[in-house]
Amino acid sequence: MAIFRGTGGSGDATNDASISAVTALTIRAEDARDAAASSAGAASTSASAAAASEAGVDSDRVDAEAAASAAATSQTAAASSATAAATSATNAATSASGASTSATAATTAKTAAETAETNAETAQTAAETAETNAASSASAASTSATNASNSASAAATSNTNAGNSATAAASSASAASTSATNAATSATNSANSATASASSATDAAASAVTAASYIPDNSGNSGKFLTTDGSANSWAAVDALPSQTGNNGKYLTTDGSDATWGVLDTDANTTTKGLYENASVISSTYAITAGNNAMSAGPITVNSGISVTVPTGSRWVIS
Repeated sequence: MAIFRGTGGSGDATNDASISAVTALTIRAEDARDAAASSAGAASTSASAAAASEAGVDSDRVDAEAAASAAATSQTAAASSATAAATSATNAATSASGASTSATAATTAKTAAETAETNAETAQTAAETAETNAASSASAASTSATNASNSASAAATSNTNAGNSATAAASSASAASTSATNAATSATNSANSATASASSATDAAASAVTAASYIPDNSGNSGKFLTTDGSANSWAAVDALPSQTGNNGKYLTTDGSDATWGVLDTDANTTTKGLYENASVISSTYAITAGNNAMSAGPITVNSGISVTVPTGSRWVIS
């Protein structure tokens, strides 16, 4: 049944409806294609950001490369979806041009368009996943940057410590050099001391020889003493005291050859001289023994401050 459509002639309403539907599907496919292209662009941008993050952070390079690979895969999938959408659009256009002759083809085009839309949605989901992965990569890159900053700070600290260690090492080297110089000086002084000691030992040996020449042979001279006549040294017998045993109160005397002990006569009242002499001046205080008498040939002078004590019952006769 034909329906009049106004100026322009009659047409087949069924075919026109199919064409309109295919056209709508084509528009939707083209929109899906554009969205897929945008998703592909976003995925490409995410891949570039992931690559930049990879270039900035070597320590997370493997993760960034994995994310870039995923983004590239998503981009490929999106491109494939776009291609499929374009193909579907082409097929839809073809179906539209043949819609007047084949309603079945229109239905097929519709199905293909729906499939393309599904593929486009899948591509969008993949792009969003890629974007999420890129965000994760960016976060990982930020963490890596923080770690790199911390490593740089630690390296700076280590560098400072190394500088301090180098300074300490230089000081130690200087001290070691000074010690070496002191050791060399000590060694020189020690060598000089050794030389001086050797010289002293030589002099001592010479002195010992000289001293030995002044001391006569000791053999057979036990108990003797060393004496000299002004020219030569010799050993001489000691003129020792005679034994003191049993000689209490005696005095030592000699006959010109031998020394002997003699008895002191403390009660002598005789003299072979024919007279006794006494001093005419008493210059020290004197006390006559109690019970004794004393006599002096006078005159007698008793010095000032000096006294002679005569005990009771005793007499001092001055004639």
